[in-house]
Amino acid sequence: MTAGGIVLLVFAVLAVVVAIVLLFQGVRTVPQGWEWTVEKFGQYTRVLKPGLNFMFPIVERVGARINMQESVLDIPQQQVITKDNAIVSVDGVAFYQVVDARAAAYEVRNLVQAITNLALTNIRNVMGSLALDDVLSKRNEINDRLLSVIDHATNAWGIKVLRIELKDIIPPQDMVQAMARQMKAERDKRAQILEAEGFRAAEITKAEGAKQSQILQAEGRREAAFRDAEARERAAEAEAKATQVVTAAIGSGGAQAINYFLGQKYVEALHAMGSSNNSKVFFLPVESAGIMGTLGGLAELTKESSLLRGGGTGGSGAPARLPVTPPSPALPPSAPPSGPWDRS
Repeated sequence: MTAGGIVLLVFAVLAVVVAIVLLFQGVRTVPQGWEWTVEKFGQYTRVLKPGLNFMFPIVERVGARINMQESVLDIPQQQVITKDNAIVSVDGVAFYQVVDARAAAYEVRNLVQAITNLALTNIRNVMGSLALDDVLSKRNEINDRLLSVIDHATNAWGIKVLRIELKDIIPPQDMVQAMARQMKAERDKRAQILEAEGFRAAEITKAEGAKQSQILQAEGRREAAFRDAEARERAAEAEAKATQVVTAAIGSGGAQAINYFLGQKYVEALHAMGSSNNSKVFFLPVESAGIMGTLGGLAELTKESSLLRGGGTGGSGAPARLPVTPPSPALPPSAPPSGPWDRS
């Protein structure tokens, strides 16, 4: 082979190698979640999406590799003076996502530093306009205000701020002690209020119970009085009826009926005296003639009742004559008859 042929062969091999190298340089594979910017002679032209992409070697090159996933940014701790001149230490965290790779690559030089400084400045502004109590109790409102301000400021950078959260709000130690004393005093006050309310409720309940008890007792006494009056009324009716019966019996039986009833009462009185636990010894009346007369009257009444139940006539059809008991011998004037029927 001549020298010219060898030179041509070397150039051909070099051309093939260069072509292969340029081919590999022109093929780009972008991973998922990323976007690459393409610059042509240093000027932005387009964005490479995830997957297989082709570029013109030597003429085009990759400018910036932008992560399109949601990212977390820690906001460092700083001291903030509140509206009431209290100094607190605050730190936070921000969640953001790049929505425009071109703006994120060319509108701001250092994206992370820009977001961090913007968050620190707005935290001082927002918390400086609030009192310490509001800073501690209105954390959600502070987060919403910070999100609105920072998200609006980062729109030009191709950034979407999703959330901003304050992690720790640390007041000074003396302020913490003062807050602890205030909390203890507030809890003591609540405990005393609850105790007073409980005592009042207990007293009201007791008073209501006493009132209800008195009402029930009064109703019971009224009902008992009604029942007693009704019982007395019925007893009076029974006594009146018994009196009528006794009067009718006396009217039809005469003196014998009177002797019968008086003797019955006398015998009942003697029975009561004999059955009493305290009355062990008692004296019968000295004059026993009156008692015998009463017993005789009882016997005559019994015979009369038997004859009347037997038909009221003798064997001859004539009305039966009741035997007449001779009257008791008259008592001497100096010794009047004694007994339960003596009315003198």
